[in-house]
Amino acid sequence: MRPAVAADAVRVRDIARRAYARYVERIGREPAPMVADFDTHIDRGEVTVAERPGGIAGYIVAYPRENDYFVENVAVDPVFAGAGIGRALMAHAEVAAVQAGSKVVRLYTNVAMVENFPFYEALGYRKTHEATEAGFHRVYFEKSLE
Repeated sequence: MRPAVAADAVRVRDIARRAYARYVERIGREPAPMVADFDTHIDRGEVTVAERPGGIAGYIVAYPRENDYFVENVAVDPVFAGAGIGRALMAHAEVAAVQAGSKVVRLYTNVAMVENFPFYEALGYRKTHEATEAGFHRVYFEKSLE
């Protein structure tokens, strides 16, 4: 794990496109991570990448907010699916949250991305609510770090 640098933006965007492409038809448009401003997130220090031999295998966009630590986006190149990279990125975010003084981690996923629900639940996250924002129907999860 390491903080992303500007030169990583191309690969991070590529991973987002590859990881989220399967949801375009289900949602009816590109999911938010496919059009995210990764350059700005990287400039703000909000992106961590997971490297494996040969390059970046996944990333997470996460940062402290006033009342929580927010995971905006996590993705793994489908080539590395099932290798534990997503879990490692989430664990990294939880450590960063504690270091930032946050007592809770929050995140959302699209309601159509049902495969994500058991992943987050297995990590100890619980569903809190649903909301429609920016035209996306989102399901929110949180995990207490206390």
